[in-house]
Amino acid sequence: MKITRILAWRVDLPLREGSYKWSGGKSVSVFDSTVVAVETDAGLTGYGEVCPLGPFYLPAYAAGARAGMIELAPHLIGEDPTQLARLNRTMDAALQGHAYVKSAIDIACWDILGQAAGLPVCVLLGGRYGDNFGLYRAISQEAPEAMAARVAGYRAEGYRRFQLKVGGDPAVDVARIRAVAAELEPGDRLIADANTGWLMHDALRVVAAVRDIDVYIEQPCRTYEECLTVRRHCDHPFVLDECIDALEVLLRGHADRAMDVVNIKISKFGGLTKARQARDLCVALGVVMTIEDSWGGDIVTAAIAHLAHSTPSEFLFTTTDFNSYVTVSIAEGAPQRVNGRLAASPRPGLGIKPKMDVLGAPVVEVTG
Repeated sequence: MKITRILAWRVDLPLREGSYKWSGGKSVSVFDSTVVAVETDAGLTGYGEVCPLGPFYLPAYAAGARAGMIELAPHLIGEDPTQLARLNRTMDAALQGHAYVKSAIDIACWDILGQAAGLPVCVLLGGRYGDNFGLYRAISQEAPEAMAARVAGYRAEGYRRFQLKVGGDPAVDVARIRAVAAELEPGDRLIADANTGWLMHDALRVVAAVRDIDVYIEQPCRTYEECLTVRRHCDHPFVLDECIDALEVLLRGHADRAMDVVNIKISKFGGLTKARQARDLCVALGVVMTIEDSWGGDIVTAAIAHLAHSTPSEFLFTTTDFNSYVTVSIAEGAPQRVNGRLAASPRPGLGIKPKMDVLGAPVVEVTG
């Protein structure tokens, strides 16, 4: 089987709640997502998606994903999309870095592999654990009382994990954590996610001020070293996210006892192939994970679901359903939240079919 053509579309994904706000005054109201199709001479087409959370979050941006496709795709025409390890080596040789550019292509090739094998991607990624799995709900940054008021509504939708966006003024963040914690019920879990927003001295003030609260502290500072300093002064379970982007940092974090939980974002690793490597390493090391991505619609949600559903249940801390946050559906067959839980499709491949009338005309087309 050979790749014959690669296409990409740009699609806007407006948020249901109007905007999404996190540390440093960052906010987004419409996500710019890129959908990719990889066509083959066997008549199979696979689909992927990548959606950076704006150019101010990670070293990734939406227009860069499409520009990178133009640079990378010609090197992949004629390659076998089912040989995933070899294909990733080809992509890495053709384009240094820029993992997010490669992510949608890699996901699309997993979709092809699943279709060719007649198996869902989760089975190919290691097997399906359980019937479904639990989700978290991000609580966009607002005043403490407004954030606390959202908990009951989200719990009514079935969520029991609440990821509270902090990383602002330390005194306000302490009030946010306390206000939301007061709304929790037995079985709920609270994660205070600073998204790199605190300086070390402010992070240390916050963790000291909420020492009596049952809360996970997530990525308080920008660098690994800063986070490690906070971790060593912190009594709370500790989550690393933005600085986790390679196997090397996972090994270092384990050796340093730098984290209790890590977030594996698919596009930050470059697709399902390398995200699976990271997932399997975490299982071997005994580190639990949140499986997710930076953002996305139906196709990213499908990819997340397959990686999450193939993760041993005791190592899956939580995951997310990005397609429920946005107003536009881009694919049929994508997993849908049911009472705060999600399941990967049992159909071959990702189990999705893009809505071509929503995608419109491609903005990138590369052929042999």
